[in-house]
Amino acid sequence: MKLGLQIPDFTWAGGAGSLGADLAAVARTADEAGFEYLAVMDHFFQIPQVGPVEHDMLEAYTTLGYLAAHTERAKLLTVITGVLYRHPGLLAKAITTLDVLSGGRAVLGIGAGWNEEESRGLGFPFPPTAERFELLEENLQYVLQMWGEGEESFTSKHFRAERLMNVPQARQRPHPPIMVGGSGEKKTLRFVAKYGDACNIFNSPELEHKLDVLKRHCDTEGRDYGEITKTVYHILDIGPSGEKADDLKRELERLHGLGVDAAIGALPGVPDLRLIEKMGTDVIPAAEALS
Repeated sequence: MKLGLQIPDFTWAGGAGSLGADLAAVARTADEAGFEYLAVMDHFFQIPQVGPVEHDMLEAYTTLGYLAAHTERAKLLTVITGVLYRHPGLLAKAITTLDVLSGGRAVLGIGAGWNEEESRGLGFPFPPTAERFELLEENLQYVLQMWGEGEESFTSKHFRAERLMNVPQARQRPHPPIMVGGSGEKKTLRFVAKYGDACNIFNSPELEHKLDVLKRHCDTEGRDYGEITKTVYHILDIGPSGEKADDLKRELERLHGLGVDAAIGALPGVPDLRLIEKMGTDVIPAAEALS
């Protein structure tokens, strides 16, 4: 079982003046500790689940490019990009660029989006839920075509593009992995089965049921359920001094028993590098031993 470190908050003691150096140290330490994934959120304002809206927030893909320069092995992604923030042509180009410059370590994490406050605040359109799911499916179709072999036009309800040229192409072939985030049973999990390489679902009491729904969608789409990387969002809380590490290992063992391949989440206490190192010496080896 693999682990991923998500960094959801950048309001650190040193402030903006030392944020670059602090973030680079976190990335290098996480990479060396053996985290499979290194992730950021794709938000412009801080979200209520993490902290006050005014807390520091960095733009996701600029940050992932910076993280790529300070790591060598971890896969790089957002958990999760909302379809509202970028035209799919720009999104595909950003992921392609990240993949090329990182040596083939980019993952596209994508979902329908939900944060109306930041969208309204910065003037981004925030369409109704049904339209956001239309945009999600069309984004998936668009990026897959842009990562394909041709340069044909693309036409859908919301997009019209004359030439989907993408030079250079992504290093990973046939394309960087696509992680569809969310647990909606009618659309999101169906999109995972139809278009995705991975899901990302909250570790909730409904997790086992959600995985069963995904399996049924795979059967309907003629997709091998085993090909889908099952990831969950779970806070990697080992306590201020690592005293909760055994609790986390027991939970990871339970998730592994449900068929989960990876847990991705925040590590409370970051940027304290000692906690990341503790994960690398204790928790990550135990998780990998489950595989």
